[in-house]
Amino acid sequence: MQNTIEQIKSLSEKYRDYTAENLSKLVKIKSLSTQEKEVQLELKRQMEEAGFDEVRIDGLGNVIGRIGNGSTILAIDGHMDTVDNGNLSNWDFDPLGGEIKDGYVHGRGTVDQEGGPAAFVTSGRILKELGFDKDLTIYFVGSVMEEDCDGLCWKYLVEEEKIKPDFAISTEPTNLNIYRGHRGRMEMHVSFYGVSSHGSAPERGKNAIYLASKVALEIEKLNERLAYDEFLGKGSVTISEFVSESPSLCAVSDFARLHLDRRLTWGETKESAVKEIEDLLEGLNAKVEVLDYSEEAYTGLTYGMEKYYPTWKIPEDHQVVQTGVQAYEALYAKKPKVDKWTFSTNGVVINGIYKIPMIGFGPGNEVLAHAPNEKVAINDLVIASAFYAAFAYKL
Repeated sequence: MQNTIEQIKSLSEKYRDYTAENLSKLVKIKSLSTQEKEVQLELKRQMEEAGFDEVRIDGLGNVIGRIGNGSTILAIDGHMDTVDNGNLSNWDFDPLGGEIKDGYVHGRGTVDQEGGPAAFVTSGRILKELGFDKDLTIYFVGSVMEEDCDGLCWKYLVEEEKIKPDFAISTEPTNLNIYRGHRGRMEMHVSFYGVSSHGSAPERGKNAIYLASKVALEIEKLNERLAYDEFLGKGSVTISEFVSESPSLCAVSDFARLHLDRRLTWGETKESAVKEIEDLLEGLNAKVEVLDYSEEAYTGLTYGMEKYYPTWKIPEDHQVVQTGVQAYEALYAKKPKVDKWTFSTNGVVINGIYKIPMIGFGPGNEVLAHAPNEKVAINDLVIASAFYAAFAYKL
């Protein structure tokens, strides 16, 4: 086995430029959520060039590459959609330039998170070159629409494509650490219904903005007393939008709405989070609702889910975590850090809903996700490409 590990490490270095150039090609293609078609075609081409056993695009637009045909199933996931570039004056280089310079690939999506898929394409090439023949089926998934709706792609893969792996790896950025969980999240609207009156006589009405404002201050206090988990940290809630309506600007507002971004730590659920808000609305003409997501993918398919993304964590002694630790140690003769993400990933569905054991391991530092001047170290790509291949042999 150690000879195989040394070969993996050697090949990952050999294909350093190949991996970087593949990522550069992906970065040059703008790929916002629901608009991933061209980048998916390029990823499919790269998988085919690398010699994958099968490559196809499913009905939602995910690229699925397969190596092996064994009884145990491993999935390696990376989403191909990115956020937009934002204010270009904040960038020191072209976010869609894909420039390879000073040991980095530069541009939007290098960290979040096309670097992971670029690395796993190389992993597939390495596995094929080594004649991988374990009793394992590996699906390499370039997924879609994650930035809009975490895990929607995996809801489709499990429920429609009937792909339910035994183990999974997310290639979201982990700074080359092994991650075993993160807080969940959900989106809620809190709507308030007032009574309008002429603005010259506000006492005749009931101002929905005032109702919402008082509750908004209570939500601020609620954030301070939410549950805490030793590993995942504290739950949080914040108001990310406040909208209101009235018959005119000379009238008392008869409607207001708060948009809540709720982060859920271990033990918090959709039901408990909703009840906390309902308790603040007692006696008011108001309601809270969990939102739904339903959008048309680039394939033309409309698909959706509730915007509740469950918390998940894997015990550190679980097989999937320990396999990752062993693979990393075999490659680099040192223990990896085992930690968690601060943001949310497709893990909310892979493990949060379907309970598929998974870890995260990806190139890049998550602090650069969604930020200007996003770039990933080529050395990170090399290590990630070796790790995914070594994990497949160690599993």
